[in-house]
Amino acid sequence: MSFRREKFAPKGGPDGGDGGRGGDVVLKVASNVTSLIEFQYNQKFIARNGGQGLGRQKTGKSAPRLVIKVPPGTVVWDDDSGEIIADLTEDGETFRVAKGGRGGLGNVHFKTSTRQTPRIAELGEPGEERRLRLELRLIADVGLVGLPNAGKSTLLAASTRATPKIADYPFTTLEPNLGVVQIGGRSGPTYVMADIPGLIEGAADGTGLGHDFLRHISRTAVLIHVLDASGGLEGRDPMVDFETINNELRSYDPELARRPMLVALNKADLTEAQERIPALETAIHAQGLRTFRISAATGQGVQTLLEATEATLREAREAAVHEQKPQERRRYTLSEADERAFKVTRTGETTYTVSGVAIERLTRMTNFDQMDSVERYQRVLERSGISNELEKQGVEPGDVVTIADFPLIWGEEFELPELPSRRTAKERRYGPASAPDDLEGKDVEIYDLDDADYEPEDEDEDLDGDDFDPADFELVDDDDEE
Repeated sequence: MSFRREKFAPKGGPDGGDGGRGGDVVLKVASNVTSLIEFQYNQKFIARNGGQGLGRQKTGKSAPRLVIKVPPGTVVWDDDSGEIIADLTEDGETFRVAKGGRGGLGNVHFKTSTRQTPRIAELGEPGEERRLRLELRLIADVGLVGLPNAGKSTLLAASTRATPKIADYPFTTLEPNLGVVQIGGRSGPTYVMADIPGLIEGAADGTGLGHDFLRHISRTAVLIHVLDASGGLEGRDPMVDFETINNELRSYDPELARRPMLVALNKADLTEAQERIPALETAIHAQGLRTFRISAATGQGVQTLLEATEATLREAREAAVHEQKPQERRRYTLSEADERAFKVTRTGETTYTVSGVAIERLTRMTNFDQMDSVERYQRVLERSGISNELEKQGVEPGDVVTIADFPLIWGEEFELPELPSRRTAKERRYGPASAPDDLEGKDVEIYDLDDADYEPEDEDEDLDGDDFDPADFELVDDDDEE
């Protein structure tokens, strides 16, 4: 709130500028960021406020955006509603998760022909506050699934240049590994393959590290189920293992049951596997799935599996061209919502709640410490019909009316703040008059100056008399006086 006060313009009027806009909070994908470990230590991000408006109708500076870098494959959840609001996969992709509030209007906007000195200035609109949950899902085209020690890491090492840890005991791999498969040399097609470890019975319910790794499978377009056809050292039934993994995938996300899947019957070079493979192929083919006899350790049948996977992946990509991400989906409404619309709800015997876009925004931006702002707010309540609706529902003085989480006491009188009395022209020229008690004991002459003693017209008339001689006055140079 500001008023113009310049030489030769003592009543220049209001000239308070608007406040600057608050900063947005934006997530940006950065390829050099590989994990979400930084968010474990820093979980609260606040963008800067906009600059305050100044006199001479100067608008405050808008705050810069707060950019938070995340790795590719980050999924953003609204922690309150549990809805996925963004799926960030491409390098440089951005998404605004919180919008900054707009700046409040200065008093220059409230000047009218009848209110030429408005003492009203809006507060800045509060920015959005959101609780988000970030989840990293590896970006891979093909995912290797299967029970521990089925040979997934060995197949990844045989298909790509990745060097995962390989040993003859279960749970060798404790984190997902990625590798790039290249078909037909340098000029051939390529795709990314991921080894998804930690899948055991009950993984969909959180057993072991199931939830930590199952989320990476939902990103893949094609699944390769690696099955130990020999039964392993424990002599398990491979078909039971096959159904166990499929049930866990289906329990975690029903969409995975419809994902294209190839079955790799691994360790086909062993005698135990060769005896069981014909029965396994018959049972798996009955479910409409393709099988491949491979030996990841020797490389037998691996190239055929990779070529079939590339063809299946190409078909899956063509089918998913028109699939939209959550942030790209358009939301349709029957009609554009009227910001002036409101709703009054009685929540108790003496409590009411008023909701509406415009009235809630006005409440947040009203400075209730300014009497003119309070009177303006009350006028809006009356003209918008909110006061009439509250009275129809039986509001009484003393009841609490909540608007935008701001409780108001209905019928409460606002008292004007004690402002200093306005100085007269005599006080502005000669200063405030001193009381006689303050001058007692001093060698001064007390003289009570009345309004009749000060008449500027008399001073002008004295200069017009016959006794005025310009030679009696001397021009004083400011430089000499200093």
